[in-house]
Amino acid sequence: MTTTVTAARMSGPKRMLRVVDALAEVFADLAAGATRSPSRTVVEHGDSQLLAGTAVWERRGVGSVKITTLTPDNPARGLPLIHGVVVLTDLVTGRITALLDGAELTAVRTGAVAALATRVCADPGADELSLVGAGVQARALVNAVSAVRPIRTVRVFSRTPARTGEFASWVRESHGLPVSVCASVRDAVVDSPIICTATSTSGSEPLVAADWVARGAHVNVIGGTHEDAVEVDPALLAAAFVVVEERAAAVEDAGEVRAALARGLITEADLHDLGTVTDRPVGTTVFRGVGMAIEDTAAAAALYEASG
Repeated sequence: MTTTVTAARMSGPKRMLRVVDALAEVFADLAAGATRSPSRTVVEHGDSQLLAGTAVWERRGVGSVKITTLTPDNPARGLPLIHGVVVLTDLVTGRITALLDGAELTAVRTGAVAALATRVCADPGADELSLVGAGVQARALVNAVSAVRPIRTVRVFSRTPARTGEFASWVRESHGLPVSVCASVRDAVVDSPIICTATSTSGSEPLVAADWVARGAHVNVIGGTHEDAVEVDPALLAAAFVVVEERAAAVEDAGEVRAALARGLITEADLHDLGTVTDRPVGTTVFRGVGMAIEDTAAAAALYEASG
C-alpha cells in the first residue's frame, strides 16, 4: 500500500527534528562517498522551469524521484511558486511506498538543511532570527531554526508589505514570538546572531552588505532563482567560514560562491562540505545551500517513517 504524506503530516517540531537528523546522516554519507546526489534535470520554458531529481540512499534502502515546476509569475497570480510531487521507493522490492507533496517537502527539507547548518555553526544561545524574505520558505525557516535554537524574537524584511504583514501575523500566532517588521534589509540583519535569506531574487547585486553582518553571526543563504543570483555580498565569504552541501554543487549553482571565486576572494579549498563539519567553527559562518536530490530522499524517508 502506498502512503500519501500530505502537508499536514510534515508539520511539527518533532517531525522537523527527524528530518534534520536524517539530513545529518545523509550528508555524512555523502562526504564519506557512501552515497551520491546526481544532478537535476532542468528544462527551461520562458522564465519557468520543469525540474526532475532522483537519488538513492543506501543506508535507509530508499530512493526518490521528485518532479517540480518553478513559475516566477505565480505569486502575482495568487498561486505557489513551486508545485510538485515526490515518489519514495523501496530499493529492495522496487515498491512505491509513499507519495509526498513536492512543494511542501521542498520547503521542509530546505528549512531543515539550514537548521542543520545552524545547529552545527551558530552560537547555541542565539535567540534572535532575522529573515530577508517573507514567503513560504521563510515560514519553513522559522519552523526549522526554532527547532534547533531557542529563538525568542524575529525580525523580517520583505519588498512585499502585504506578504510581510501576513508572515508576521503567522509567526505571532503559530510560534507566539514577537516580530519586528523592518523598513530595510539593514535594519533586519544588523547585529543579529542568525540571518536567513530566502528571496526569489534573480539579480547579481547583493541584498545584504558584508559589513551589516555582525562578527560571529551565522548566515543561511538559500534563495535566488538561478546560478548567478546573489543575496549576500560575496565579500562576506572571504571573511567567513563557508559551509556548502557539496563543493561541486556549490561551484555549479551558488551565485555568491561563483562570484567570490571569479573575483579571487576565495578558492574552492575554502568551501567546507556540511557533512565534514563536526565542531562549531570560530567566527562568522555562512551556509550557502542550493538544494540536492539526496536531500529530498532523506527528508521523504524521515517523514514517511514518522507517518507510520
